[in-house]
Amino acid sequence: MGEVIINFESEGLEGVVATGSYLADAAKRFGIRFETDCLDPETPHDCAMKVSDGMPILSPPTKTEMEQLTAAARKNGERLACQTIIEKPGELKIMSVKKKEEPKVEDTAEEFKKEFEEMPLPKKIASLVELEAIALGETFSYVLNSPYQAVGKVMDVMAGFGFKMEKADEKAKRPAEHQKTETKKAKTESGKSSRKSSTRKKTGAKKTASAKRKAASAKKNAAKDTADGSTNETKTD
Repeated sequence: MGEVIINFESEGLEGVVATGSYLADAAKRFGIRFETDCLDPETPHDCAMKVSDGMPILSPPTKTEMEQLTAAARKNGERLACQTIIEKPGELKIMSVKKKEEPKVEDTAEEFKKEFEEMPLPKKIASLVELEAIALGETFSYVLNSPYQAVGKVMDVMAGFGFKMEKADEKAKRPAEHQKTETKKAKTESGKSSRKSSTRKKTGAKKTASAKRKAASAKKNAAKDTADGSTNETKTD
């Protein structure tokens, strides 16, 4: 395991991460978030980042990157953070790819108000019913998250289960190219662990056998000393 000095130039952040980290995980450690979590490899990813320096220490582009990034984008140094592993020690300089600005909340509210005023009465009623359903859903969510002891215990169990599911899901999301490498490493580590365990068992068995031999020898010597003592007493008498 080596270390990599990484500099997120757009955010003015710099630090050290370990080799073997995904670029996306490294970014999240520095508080950089993406709009989506790349749950489905087939859907468009929102984690493109431009590598301005350090491309040779990164893993080769995956099939997903080749499909979703244009040739011009790849030539410009863009990579999908969730698909890119920092494989070697060195230095990295990263530029966040600018995204289209989201409309402000005030603008959206004003636009909705204008649309609502122009709606026919039946559509207005339907919209109000839909908003009420959303409000009820949020109320139900609040009850589930209330800080009562019973609810808290249930939520703890659910959180633990959710964490396991999240880990499994995260592993499933990894690029196919990387999963094969991880599986191979896991088998190698498992083999090493088995050999070490076998060696420890053999060593333990040898120590046990040696201890038994020593105990038997000591017992035999003690019996001999007792017999010799008895013989000497008889001669003296």
